[in-house]
Formats: sequence, structure tokens, C-alpha cells
Amino acid sequence: MARSPRKKTDHRARKRSVNDTGLTVAIVGRPNVGKSTLFNRLIGRRSALVHDRPGVTRDRREGAAQIGDLAFTAVDTAGFEDAEADTLEGRMRKQTEKAVADADVALFLVDARAGITTLDEQFADLLRRSRTPVVLVANKCEGKGQDEAFYDAYRLGLGDALAVSAEHGQGLDAIYDALRPYVPDLEAASDDEDDAAESAPSPEENFDDPERPIQLAIIGRPNTGKSTLVNRLLGEDRVLTGPEPGVTRDAIHIDWTFNGRRIRLVDTAGVRRKARITDAVEKLSVSETFNAVRLAEVVVLVLDAESPLDKQELTLARHVVDEGRALVVAVNKWDLVKDKNKTLIEIQERLAESLAQVRGVPLITFSAKTGQRVDTMMETVLKIHRVWNTHVATNALNRWLSAMTQAHPPPLSAHKQRIKLRFISQVKTRPPSFVIFSTRAVDLPEAYTRYLTNGLRDSFGLDGVPIRITLRKPKNPFDDE
Repeated sequence: MARSPRKKTDHRARKRSVNDTGLTVAIVGRPNVGKSTLFNRLIGRRSALVHDRPGVTRDRREGAAQIGDLAFTAVDTAGFEDAEADTLEGRMRKQTEKAVADADVALFLVDARAGITTLDEQFADLLRRSRTPVVLVANKCEGKGQDEAFYDAYRLGLGDALAVSAEHGQGLDAIYDALRPYVPDLEAASDDEDDAAESAPSPEENFDDPERPIQLAIIGRPNTGKSTLVNRLLGEDRVLTGPEPGVTRDAIHIDWTFNGRRIRLVDTAGVRRKARITDAVEKLSVSETFNAVRLAEVVVLVLDAESPLDKQELTLARHVVDEGRALVVAVNKWDLVKDKNKTLIEIQERLAESLAQVRGVPLITFSAKTGQRVDTMMETVLKIHRVWNTHVATNALNRWLSAMTQAHPPPLSAHKQRIKLRFISQVKTRPPSFVIFSTRAVDLPEAYTRYLTNGLRDSFGLDGVPIRITLRKPKNPFDDE
């Protein structure tokens, strides 16, 4: 029995996407059939965690996908398992069922090497009862000898199977053809996009646009309530929660709006001490968390009020500051604390001692379970984001520098020569970064640089964000005299 030929489409040509189609495609199947591999292939980067171990993916993960001129939202899901509703696997299954219900189309993956299993049949039965259209995809068809397992997929009663190799990028043209009928206005949408693109400003012009979403990462140790906080903010059970440590594995990106401001929330895996991380999947999860910090604008470090600010959390806080991100320290489970004043003072003192280089880091107490002060935490996020984006005029900076050096002149250099601070300018925001032109710049003591940093905080309202000061020699060689 020969397979019917399909139209060849150059899926490798990355044309301008057609985001206005609004098509959502859920990738579903039992564990370890290659769902995350296909998800990464469709979005064009290694976003979802991939490992040979079954059940690595637990939460729904969304990404902007594209095959040729067809753009859509792809949703990676947890592997379907037959489990009790109150177990972790049962909660994962509920998330997958929600993804299918919300999708326009479901890609049902089976393993062409292993053949059809009882779990595949159970999931197929569930999908047949769903209102969501289903496209059957036989993955891992890159080698010879797969024909018997491939044709075995027909007994699922879901029509012809598409032969695909997600790992090698084969068969994406077949997926294109299968999804294309669900976007009948593709050409019209493409024309509209071309018109919009001609009048759209460049990405550089939109960099600080209020319409641009704030990248907000939620980090912390395992079981501090990060995912519970994300669900509270969204008003739905969007990510998995539970008493088990390490429920979250992937960094889950979710678009959201707070008080009219667009936010891209990133729920991350809990980070334990490096010496305790021996599992390969946990190492991948932690790497995803640190990558989320690197790409974030504001980072909320969630603490457990019953055991706040251990050594690992202080290490995380310093890492956020070293990356130049705006930091908010949020103490969860505050409703369970008996002596609130004592606990708050202890946290403030530890922060002041361990993060002396970033004075005034915002500290918020809240309860993700009850919702107490969660809105206050988000208002603090917006405020610190504005501070992180502060730009100070050059003339104001130089008046400030003159006053600072008059009040406390720089000390003599190691060779008993005067150090002169000539000029200051802010070279970038996000975080605020300054260049000071100085004679004998290498001889300026670190203590004097801290004096200048604290002066910038006091004079221009830059408390709570990293400040970077770079010293440079003047271009005029005679200025060294």
C-alpha cells in the first residue's frame, strides 16, 4: 500500500509570519513520543526540555511556531497517562485535556518505532470524543523498517497518519498541508501584514514602548509557592502545583496583562544548592531558570516566610543583581508567620548585609494562597521597572558630579597625585549605566566609587536597581597631568 504523495513545501524558508491567523495547535500524546522535540522544531529553537526519560514535560508550554508562510501558536503538553486525578500524573493529564479543549487543532503523536500501545488507544478514544479536530502524526519515521508500525496507526480510527521525523525535520510539509485548511484566510492575512509592516516602526524604536511586554521571571527554591503565585496572578490553574518538590521543570512563558500593562510571566523551576543537583533533568531545569533570569527585565525572588533567606536564596539574589536585572524580594506564606515584626527585621538586615551593592531592594510580604498583597507586589514590579529604565540628562549629571567632588574630593593616587573627575554621562538604561572620564582612573579607590553610586541613588531616585559605573581616561593625553 503506497502512501499518497503530498505537495512539497519548503518549510525551511523562514518567511514573515502570519500571526493574525490566531491558530492554536496542541501537540499531544503519551510520554516519550517526541512531542517536545517537535515543539522545538516548529518554533525554531530548543525551548522545551528534551530528555530520553519519559514524563519530562509537565506543564503546558506555548511558542510562536512557523512552517513556511503558516504561523501559529504551538502548545507542548505533558505525556498522557492513565492515573488518579489527585496524583501528579493526574494533574498533568488535566492540563493536557485543557490544552486540547482550548486548541483549534490537536497533533496526536505516536511512536512509529514502538507501534501502537494501550495508552495510545486510550488517548485516541478520548480525542475522538473531543470537539477539537485531530491530526494523527507517526513520529520517528526517519529510518527504514518502520512500515509495519506506521500502518498500525490506522487502527486508532483517526484517519491517515503523517510520517514525520521531528528530530531530523522530515515531514513538516505534510503537517503544513494538514493545518492549512484551518487557516483559509492565509493569503488575505499575509496581505494585511505586508501593509502593516510597511508602516510599523523598527524594533529599536519600540524598545522602551509601554506596549512592549515586561519580561518578568519568578524564581526561588523548590516549594516556595512560585507556581501558586503565577496561578493567583492569572486567576486560573495555568501551571501545575502540588506538595511534591520540583513539580515545575520547564520555564513556562505566559502572556498576561496587569492594570493595562502587558506582562510576560515566566514560571521557573526551583533552584537548590549546586552540590545537591545530581539528576540530569534537574540540571537542565536549573539551566532554564538561569536563562530566564538572563532574559528577564524584572525578577521576583520568592521566599518561604517560614524559612526565609538561606544561603542559596542570597546566591540567587546576587546572581540577579550581577546580571543587571531589577530585583523584587517577595516573602510568601506571610499569613502563617506569628511574629511578623521580628521576621521582617531579620530579612531586611540580611538583605542589607548581603546585597550592599544594591541598596533599597523592594521587599514585599504576601500570600499566594489567599491573594493578600499580591497586587501590591505587582505594583512594586511596575515601579522598579520604571526605575530600571531611568535616564538622567547629562547636564544634571555633571552638576551633580561637581557638587559631589566639592563635598568630598577624590583622594590622591598611589603616586600622591590628584585624581580629577572630568565628565559623566549615562550611556544606557536597563540597568542605569554611567561613564566617568577621569585622570588616573585605575587609581580611584573602590570606596569612592561606592560613594558616587550611593550619591546617584540619593539624587536621582535609583534605589533598588543595579548601577554600573565605568571609569575612562580622557581622550586628551594632556588631561593626565
